[in-house]
Amino acid sequence: MRQHDRQRGITLIGLIFWGAILAFIVVIGAQAVPTATEYFAIQKAVDQAAKAGPTVADIRSAYSKMADVDYISSVTAQDLDITKVNDKVVISFAYNKEIHIAGPVYLLIKYAGHSH
Repeated sequence: MRQHDRQRGITLIGLIFWGAILAFIVVIGAQAVPTATEYFAIQKAVDQAAKAGPTVADIRSAYSKMADVDYISSVTAQDLDITKVNDKVVISFAYNKEIHIAGPVYLLIKYAGHSH
C-alpha cells in the first residue's frame, strides 16, 4: 500500500470523545439560553419602567406589571435600585443564576444592568 492510499478519518474513540463534548455544550447552552432571554426581558421592563412616572412607587408598580406579563421572577420591583442622575431616573439591577452541571458543580452567571 502506498503512503498516500491510507485512509484518514476519525476513530470510534475520537468520535465518542467529540460527541460527548458537543453534547455537554448543547446541554449547558440549553440551560443558559433561557437565563439570557430573561435578562433581556428584565432590561426591557426596566427601560420602560424608567419612563413610567416621577415617583419610586410609580416606577415599581410599572415594573411589577411588566414583570407579571413577561413572567419575570429573578428580579422583583423591590430588588430595583432607583436613583436620579441629572434629573433622569436610573434603575439598576443585579442578580445571579446558577445552572447545575453535576454533583456539587454549578455554573454561576452574574447579570447586571441599568436603564438607558
